Amino acid sequence: MNQEQKYLMKRIWKAHLESLAFHLCRVFPVRKRKIVFCCIEGTTGYTCNPKYIAEEFIRRELENPGKLSDSYELVWLANDVTGEFPERIRVARNTLWNRAYELSTAHFWIDNSRKQLEVRKRRGQVYIQTWHAKLGFKPTCLDRGESFSRIAYLVSQHDSDMIDYVLSNSKWYDKTLPTGMLYNGPVLRTGSPRCDILVKAGKDAIFKREIKTQLFKQYGICSQPENVHFLMYAPTFRGGSQNTEREIAIGENFPDFQKVIDSLGKRFGGEWIILLRLHPQLVVRKLNREKQKAESALQKKLIDVSQVADMYGILAGCDAFMTDYSSAAFDAAVMNIPVFLYCDDYREYEQERGKLLWDLKGLPFPLAQNDMELGEHIAGFDEMKYRMELQELFESVQMLEDGRASERVVEFICRF
Repeated sequence: MNQEQKYLMKRIWKAHLESLAFHLCRVFPVRKRKIVFCCIEGTTGYTCNPKYIAEEFIRRELENPGKLSDSYELVWLANDVTGEFPERIRVARNTLWNRAYELSTAHFWIDNSRKQLEVRKRRGQVYIQTWHAKLGFKPTCLDRGESFSRIAYLVSQHDSDMIDYVLSNSKWYDKTLPTGMLYNGPVLRTGSPRCDILVKAGKDAIFKREIKTQLFKQYGICSQPENVHFLMYAPTFRGGSQNTEREIAIGENFPDFQKVIDSLGKRFGGEWIILLRLHPQLVVRKLNREKQKAESALQKKLIDVSQVADMYGILAGCDAFMTDYSSAAFDAAVMNIPVFLYCDDYREYEQERGKLLWDLKGLPFPLAQNDMELGEHIAGFDEMKYRMELQELFESVQMLEDGRASERVVEFICRF
């Protein structure tokens, strides 16, 4: 028996043992109007699609007290219970027994990633999988080919077997589900709840200005608001290690931030600030004092927002977006803001992850593989051409993102 087989057997036996907690919790009845939310196995707090669905319940309660949401019990499983959550939501620490009790007694589960291998669902419970990406670059599950490990297959299939509905925002996404998620069940074409705030920001200038004002206050920016623009840079996770580290510095697949800022200023005018948003699985290492002194001018225009639970509340205030392989590129594009791709490890990434789902060169987003190309793409950005190509892209995949996704999900739940 090789190492992989030993690890697989260990995980299977551990899951069987821990599943006893779920079987024992079946002595408690399922509460018809209880909903349990979770994100990325409890690691990322109040964020992503589940957050905006919960927000819709709370909004309806405030507008119609006593009629709808106040009769629903909203529970959130989180590893860190000290994070910021609305008072309306009861936060439960994501331990085995808490997880078993809360999930076993809830009528509805709402998640954006895979449930753990020990989780067991009861008859009559409804599991709505929102996932954390819709249109995206990265292959998942069977689309990864040989890089899709046996344990990943086991966890994915176990989770998919429990799912009752998957949220979708496009015909393109529907087609990816059998191989990209090992799922062949019912699909709800609702749009992405987390994109509702972006759709609103793209249409409502006053709303977007309010978000930018909040960012100014939160990060102590002293410049004139009307002259400052934000670009969010959100590189994706690389490698299989959960302990991968990245520095807030030039190198390690990062562009030259100062050149990016200069290029944006020349092309679009005004003062530009980069909001650095690392993937939740990356660990941010603080710059040492010497580097802070040497790059003090840059640091004032490079703000780390990685520790904020929800990136979409920040992204809604941004004027441009840059990533490498993150599906957030498609999300940001619903605001019609410029989206740039910086992929200096394009070939290496495909070798590690598997062939990407899109030909990056055929998308509306300018693709750069080095700093010089990135500067040229920013300088030559054609807004009219970009918006026309975006419209063609969204029409070709039959995308639905109209700002009403959360509303549709809540209405669906309330019909049960």
